[in-house]
Amino acid sequence: MSQTVYREIGGREAIENVVEDFYSAVLADDQLVDYFEGMDMHALRAHQVQFISSVTGGPVEYAGADMREAHAHLDIDEADFDAVGTHLERALRENGVAEDAVTGIMSKVEGLKAPIIGA
Repeated sequence: MSQTVYREIGGREAIENVVEDFYSAVLADDQLVDYFEGMDMHALRAHQVQFISSVTGGPVEYAGADMREAHAHLDIDEADFDAVGTHLERALRENGVAEDAVTGIMSKVEGLKAPIIGA
């Protein structure tokens, strides 16, 4: 994606809003909340902002841990991965991100499924 997508969706401020809505939904989801117990939510939010900024062509590169390493200890299954994706997709749409950008972002997320669930 070009940096144009990053600008079109509103840049860092818009992405921060998406991430805030995303984590509000995830932490309210009984299926997922246990994964985040004891986690540094400030750091997780910062990594998610960095990730979305990166995949939308923003002026940052994702510098978080390797996805497999970062999630290996969590034993995430496909249903939980999909539930997280649903919350992210909803947050993007609710924050006015255009459909083509949502599709592009979600395809990048889908590409992370295998490393995250350990397949």
